Amino acid sequence: MQDTNSSQRQQAVVLLSGGLDSMVCAGIARERGFEVNALTIDYNQRHRRELDAAAEIVRVIGAKRHVVLPLDLRQFGGSALTDDIAVPKEGVGDEIPVTYVPARNLVFLSLTLAWAEAIGARDIFIGVNALDYSGYPDCRPEFISAFENIAELATKAGAEGHALRIHAPLQFMGKADIAREADRLALDPGMSWSCYDPQPDGSACGLCDSCRLRKAGFADAGLVDPTPYAA
Repeated sequence: MQDTNSSQRQQAVVLLSGGLDSMVCAGIARERGFEVNALTIDYNQRHRRELDAAAEIVRVIGAKRHVVLPLDLRQFGGSALTDDIAVPKEGVGDEIPVTYVPARNLVFLSLTLAWAEAIGARDIFIGVNALDYSGYPDCRPEFISAFENIAELATKAGAEGHALRIHAPLQFMGKADIAREADRLALDPGMSWSCYDPQPDGSACGLCDSCRLRKAGFADAGLVDPTPYAA
């Protein structure tokens, strides 16, 4: 007889935006033997091109299920990704950038947790990494650790002794390391999308923080980034 609990433990929910980091995170989850259930949040973001990227990534990695969940954060605004605020093009700074979406990872992980508990999964994967540490407060290791504790306290699964684990396998990687991981996993980086301000011709702007970090990462790794850049 099949061990139902064992089967459930092999399910994982991966928060998949369609960006490079989430693509590599999904690839690592698959490599570790988990059956991937991908959750993409359509929050009416400026860079909606990443939703198409998420669908392609799901197809290639062979996810068991892909849920695209609508959540219109433009109703809140407060970010260059969800409001009529210009995306900065001056380069990566030391302060929290205006591309920060208020409490985004807290909200998204809560939704990921809800789906994981609903399907009996005990493992959640999120692609936060060290380069976002100083910029986005909800990418810090302390936040991930605290949320794992909250997941145990706030769920029926946790109350019954079935701990939920939050995996952040890219937590201490830079963009060059992540680019190398994509190469090692034989994942085409051209499937992913990072630009915060896609151009009318379909190219990436090349100047926003996300583009700059991505380009520098591939250059440092000595790998080719197939993303078409306008600049």
